[in-house]
Amino acid sequence: MKILILSHRVPFPQNGGYAIVVANTIKGLVNEGHDVSLVALNAKRNSHDSSLPDEDLMGKINYRAYDIDTTVTILGVAMNLFKKTSFNVDRYYDPEFETLLIREMRNTEYDIIQFEGLFVTLYMPAVRKHSKAKLIYRAHNIENQIWWRLSQQKIDPFKKSYLRMHAGRIKNYEQQQLNKFDAITVFTPQDKEMLTEYGISVPIEIIPVGLRLEKYHVDIRKTEFPSLFFLGSLDWLPNREGMEWFLDTFINDITSGDLPVKLYVAGNDIPDRFDDYEALGKIFIQGEVDDALEFVNSKSIMIVPLLSGGGMRVKIVEGMAMQKCIISTSLGAEGINFTNGHDILIANNRDEFYDAIQRCARDEEYCIQLGQNARLLAEKEHDINVVIKHLVEFYQACCEQLPKTIANS
Repeated sequence: MKILILSHRVPFPQNGGYAIVVANTIKGLVNEGHDVSLVALNAKRNSHDSSLPDEDLMGKINYRAYDIDTTVTILGVAMNLFKKTSFNVDRYYDPEFETLLIREMRNTEYDIIQFEGLFVTLYMPAVRKHSKAKLIYRAHNIENQIWWRLSQQKIDPFKKSYLRMHAGRIKNYEQQQLNKFDAITVFTPQDKEMLTEYGISVPIEIIPVGLRLEKYHVDIRKTEFPSLFFLGSLDWLPNREGMEWFLDTFINDITSGDLPVKLYVAGNDIPDRFDDYEALGKIFIQGEVDDALEFVNSKSIMIVPLLSGGGMRVKIVEGMAMQKCIISTSLGAEGINFTNGHDILIANNRDEFYDAIQRCARDEEYCIQLGQNARLLAEKEHDINVVIKHLVEFYQACCEQLPKTIANS
């Protein structure tokens, strides 16, 4: 099959879990013998050299990146108050990129065009007009739920009201756009249930996150025990607010010695104010690391204090592949087929996190066993080779059985 992947970010590993999922999908499809093209927006705030790091893969796909400035300004947010659309979506529209896409449609006849997330759905009407391909939407999150859950965390009435308004606008947009696709894939049963409740009537398939498990090498001789760590992009608001909550809640416990662990925070786009949390010999704000998997291997207990968001957390699945002992909120582990206390530890409030950290910090064998169980679960359910076969079967069903959706543009 000829498949076009349409992405709002260049799939570099440093671009977070989204990028890892997109890159692994492309590699899996290429390995299965499919003809794959990638057209990606290269946002200014995440700008990298627009060439993929995998030189071998570059010779096997058609790839184009287009630079776009998605910077959020106070003026832009203020002006958006008087519109019915969301600035968070609108900022990804660029007429020149749309022209590039139209040219791509005219030059190549695709069987499948996969839209990676909500921000590239702005281009769906143009793609539909110029292509006979089946259009598949992959929901990395239910976007409006992120903003709704963030509003629930706010005490300030203005911020709460603004976030609710923003969530409502995105929900309206999602409901209007998603029914125009031929089919949808989601990572979790929870996301499928949510879309069904929204009245989305096109076929929805649950296809979990897939990893190239051969990349995840474990060497426990290099692991510091006990140690807590967080790894993730802190330009994503749910990650940032979750870590702010965790640090504000446990900074005294960690620095005073009540919790006998060191804490390491790593990832890209860490705000400068996080430097205020650093505590000599106890809390380390490391920023972006050269080798993410080497960093993960060097620490023993992964924390995922996610209070808002949706979809499947790729970093948890990667932590499982690296045999990490993982402590997560229920929301953070959503969609993963875990057994609490066997593959992952679930903690949803201060007391539960405190007890889980104490238990893990005092029992290295327990940590190791949890990690080994997590790796077995990753091998069973998140092997990219199995996931890609499922995805291709879904593509084929779309091409053979589904009627063409008529866009209401």
